[in-house]
Amino acid sequence: MIDQHKAEVVIVGAGEAGARCAIALRTRGFDGSLLLIGAEQVPTYERPPLSKAVLTRDIAASPEVMGIDRAAALGIEMRLGTRVTAVDSASHRVEFTDGSVHEYGTLVLATGAQARRLGVPGGERALVLRTDDDATAIRSRLQSAQRLVVIGGGFIGLEVAASACRCGLDVTVIEAAPQLMGRAVPSAIARRMHVRHEQAGVRILLERGVASLEDDAVLLQDGERLPADLVVAGIGAIPDTALAEAAGLSIDNGIAVDSRLRTSAADIHAIGDCASFPHPIFGNRRIRLESWRNACDMAEHLAGLLTGDDSDYAAIPWFWSDQHDLGLQIAGLPDRDTMAIERDLAEKGLIEIQLGADGRITAAAGIGPGTSIARDIRLLEMLIARGSTPDPAALVDPATSLRKLLR
Repeated sequence: MIDQHKAEVVIVGAGEAGARCAIALRTRGFDGSLLLIGAEQVPTYERPPLSKAVLTRDIAASPEVMGIDRAAALGIEMRLGTRVTAVDSASHRVEFTDGSVHEYGTLVLATGAQARRLGVPGGERALVLRTDDDATAIRSRLQSAQRLVVIGGGFIGLEVAASACRCGLDVTVIEAAPQLMGRAVPSAIARRMHVRHEQAGVRILLERGVASLEDDAVLLQDGERLPADLVVAGIGAIPDTALAEAAGLSIDNGIAVDSRLRTSAADIHAIGDCASFPHPIFGNRRIRLESWRNACDMAEHLAGLLTGDDSDYAAIPWFWSDQHDLGLQIAGLPDRDTMAIERDLAEKGLIEIQLGADGRITAAAGIGPGTSIARDIRLLEMLIARGSTPDPAALVDPATSLRKLLR
């Protein structure tokens, strides 16, 4: 006999997006049955500290987003260590690994993304960082390792490199592109972070490829052999679309949703790292974002839509990364082919602002000590959302109050 149950809302994925959607539904007054399903054995936790404070042991564990007790208090049924194996959109049912079935009224897919693995001989020797278990494995190895090689010069790889420096390791970063963080950060900003890493003792190798991994070394394509007793790969992530694909949902660089976060199947929505969506501020260009802010924003927006709101999802992309003593923040979607101007804040940092052909601000990226550039980036984010066309001369002048440009 099939063990069958029913919930008005079923959320598959108990990460940041899934848990925050469940919380937001309750906050907005939804009082129907609510099931949150997570593949990991532990309750929802914050992922950003995994590459920073967790590795350096500044904190013992990443803070919880929602634990068992809070879920119970909110009337949210949380099933951990559980995987959904199939979705039947016609009958509105999901099936679990144990064969049990759960009916849903509304299904939310928040399946996230998986760390991309190295596709070279010996690539399985490289650790990745995506989950609490991953962070625990790396932190344990950092205690005894002396030489770390990080493959990938993106946010995760560089944050791991900075954390390993604090732990006293010799660190080398290998990046195939001509600059660090090349897909997300303007060149001027990337150069400053590059210099800071080298000042901290990190060796950075650009435009170099990995041929293979050995037990105690990384072999590069040009023949150089880098001794290593720990290798971490930070080469991006792949949206977890397997469940959606098997259910026949449309896939386009992730689970394709519309401006109301609806998939191609009735009563199924997708949010977070797994979902791609058309952004109205950027010409309805379809994008997929892997960021803490986007997970939170999509979760809140969907909860609103499911409880009576009626608006398109149009949150401005925002990212941040802390490396050594520098903070980096980005608002909008940087594009190398867009006109750029610089707002030089001297010892407080540097901000590059990108302008579209019509003069609208399309992106802003900043770097500086601590949170020194955070206020300006926040104000520029607001200007992007408004479609503002400020005088470029005012934008580059550090004496100009960006808040005044909002009036």
